[in-house]
Amino acid sequence: MDPEKKIRTWVPLWIALGIALGIFIGNRFSVFTRVGKVQGTEKLNAVLDYIQSSYVDPINTSQLVEDALPNIVQELDPHSAYIPADEMKRVNEDLEGHFSGIGVSFYVLRDTITVTSIVPGGPSEAAGIYPGDRIVKVNDSLVAGTGITNDQVLKTLRGEKGSQVTLSILRPPKHALTNITVTRGDIPMNSVNASYMLTEDIGYIKVGTFAFNTFSEFISAISKLKSQGCESVVVDLRGNVGGSLETVVAMVNEFLNKGDLIVYAEGRNFPRTDDYADGTGTCKENKIVVLIDEMSASASEIFSGAIQDHDRGLIIGRRSFGKGLVQSQRDFYDGSAIRLTVARYYTPSGRSIQRKYEKGHYDEYEMDAINRYMKGDYVNVDTVANGNLKPFKTESGRTVFGGDGIMPDIFIPRDTTGINSYYNTLVNKNLVQEYAMLYSDENRNKLDKFKSWHELYLHLKKQPLLLNLVSYADSKGVRQRPYYISESRNLLESQLHAYIIRNFWGEEGFFAVLMEKDNLVDKAIELITSGKAAPKAVAKLLYAEPGKTVAGLLNHRYPIRDFYVLPNIA
Repeated sequence: MDPEKKIRTWVPLWIALGIALGIFIGNRFSVFTRVGKVQGTEKLNAVLDYIQSSYVDPINTSQLVEDALPNIVQELDPHSAYIPADEMKRVNEDLEGHFSGIGVSFYVLRDTITVTSIVPGGPSEAAGIYPGDRIVKVNDSLVAGTGITNDQVLKTLRGEKGSQVTLSILRPPKHALTNITVTRGDIPMNSVNASYMLTEDIGYIKVGTFAFNTFSEFISAISKLKSQGCESVVVDLRGNVGGSLETVVAMVNEFLNKGDLIVYAEGRNFPRTDDYADGTGTCKENKIVVLIDEMSASASEIFSGAIQDHDRGLIIGRRSFGKGLVQSQRDFYDGSAIRLTVARYYTPSGRSIQRKYEKGHYDEYEMDAINRYMKGDYVNVDTVANGNLKPFKTESGRTVFGGDGIMPDIFIPRDTTGINSYYNTLVNKNLVQEYAMLYSDENRNKLDKFKSWHELYLHLKKQPLLLNLVSYADSKGVRQRPYYISESRNLLESQLHAYIIRNFWGEEGFFAVLMEKDNLVDKAIELITSGKAAPKAVAKLLYAEPGKTVAGLLNHRYPIRDFYVLPNIA
């Protein structure tokens, strides 16, 4: 071919290829030099491409994105969140009300996993595990004497349904190990912690969370109490951080009349949705008192707000947490998910229960419970002045306030009786529960023979448990302080009794003993028996006498009267 003709043929092709390459390079990197507005996603993709292609060291882009996503989403508001795949299983377990495991409650005692109780009908019961058994090895891996934590035990003993785990068990007084293979199965997580009669006609229900199974548990508890003569009910939502909207709507429905608005939600791109009572509730004629505190949040506030706005019952305790944001979840193929705030919840009177937050100040938002304690909110009338909150009217015309959680109808201070530096030291070192477990373990054969928690309780009252606890604490480096010990006597004995009873009779006996002298429960009983539990009997917000103020914090924990530790279940 003629050289000149050859040149004329190839030059246009090379020019076209150069133009195409220039366009590609320009599109890829022009975001760094382009004049004018740049789309956020375009910039983000360009940065990731640039890091991947030019960073000095090899980089795992996928992990970089995983690390960055939580911070990006968290900048929106305090409750929007990116949930990695390895955390989604635990989050779903909490909401679904069950997990897959071996079915035991345990405590790490003297650096050894000690079984405290067995889930009835669970895998461990079928395999022959007993309370008091020590788990020394798991699948030939030594776990005793290794400094294992509760979280590590949970990860070791829980697993996929149908999977097997071999446990090397030490069963006192024997010294030889016995190998027992357990096939993991579904283990229920009870969200209604306790239900029992406070008086001949007043029942008590402790609701720990609003999971998918909570409504059925709640109905069972109501049925049981009514069969025992219950005419009025105290629903304890203290420490309940919320859960399923469908569940709380179904529970509130039990107390309201047909057509009563329970809650509504609305957002920028979220059309208003309303939930109404359908009139099929079984408790429409029963008196109700709801207990809340500073950790009652979300679904707990929806429950309390609906009862309060319809003047259906009294809300007593302390101002709630103030979480009223609706999250929508999108799942990713890898098992992770994003929960994005798409709307706000409003009570029937139109109150938003979400407290204020500022972008970039989420640490202050998270520290609100401590800040409120420091201001004296828990032992004095709430420092949030009603004049700063927007007023709303209930069904009967009572004034309630919105915008910062649920304000109770009757303020009851945190009971600080018996709390001092000695008590705080024991609690922070977990010595009360630790000694209760040690006592239960050493006296299991005797304590296991009582026919009811009432009988066991009467027996424990005659034992020198406080003296033994003080000696045990002394051996752990907490010196004896006679004046403070005397001041905390009733509180410490009550908690010792409750923890020991839990090891043999579960949550119902535990709460019955722990709530025996609870100031909110006592106030609820007083209001119901005196005929003042109906909101119409309350002319305005009532307040109990402020409690004793306790100065100072210890190890970043504020002293609490109704302190308790949830059991570990695997």
